[in-house]
Amino acid sequence: MIDLRDAPALGLALGGGGTLGGAHIGVLQVLQERGITPAYIAGTSSGALVGAAYAMGIDPHRLEELLLGIRWTDVARVPRRPGAGLLDAEALRASVTGLIGGDVAIEDMPMPFVAVATDLASRTARVFDRGSLIDALRASISVPGVFRPVRIDGRRLADGGLIANVPLQAALDMGASPVIAVRVAPEWDVPGYSSAAALRALEARPDVLAIAPNLRGRQWWQTKDLDRVVEAGRAATEAALEE
Repeated sequence: MIDLRDAPALGLALGGGGTLGGAHIGVLQVLQERGITPAYIAGTSSGALVGAAYAMGIDPHRLEELLLGIRWTDVARVPRRPGAGLLDAEALRASVTGLIGGDVAIEDMPMPFVAVATDLASRTARVFDRGSLIDALRASISVPGVFRPVRIDGRRLADGGLIANVPLQAALDMGASPVIAVRVAPEWDVPGYSSAAALRALEARPDVLAIAPNLRGRQWWQTKDLDRVVEAGRAATEAALEE
């Protein structure tokens, strides 16, 4: 692996995993402290949320403060309308908007960023590199059975984790090399959708640094002790950079 401080096309691929995505914040904190600045960011699900906030210029330590200050009872509010999904998508939209600081066109963001969602009809990745950031994030984090699919341009879209829980290919397609790929949860391996074997092949590339924080024993939607999730991201990144 080349010196990441001297990598003008360095990319980050931040994977999904519910609240486990808080580990990405620890990763970003260590990179900042080491003087390592990515040029491209691709995110799936919670990785898209953290990546978007960072790409908008929010400091990683401030991101940790925001994470620990979230009122999860608001984010996880049950909808009033029947058939709207297990949780309230509008409450989620409001929480995402508050974290990012308002909507913006992806192509106008300070740092190149893409969010990955899944097109349910074609069973392919929908990579958002332009248009409404909030809409892209809503699609990327719409876990099937929890939130209703998001309809954009006539297509039904759901969580990007179905097709690419770690959006490594999306980062490479942006022109990033090398790429730091952060996995906080296993691939879904849903028949007809994602392939864990394909991701492992990409992670084996010489220009990819794979980081997998130790989050064993934690559930995707567990909101207690999120500071430990951030610390797990820090520890894994420190270890990876020392190798």
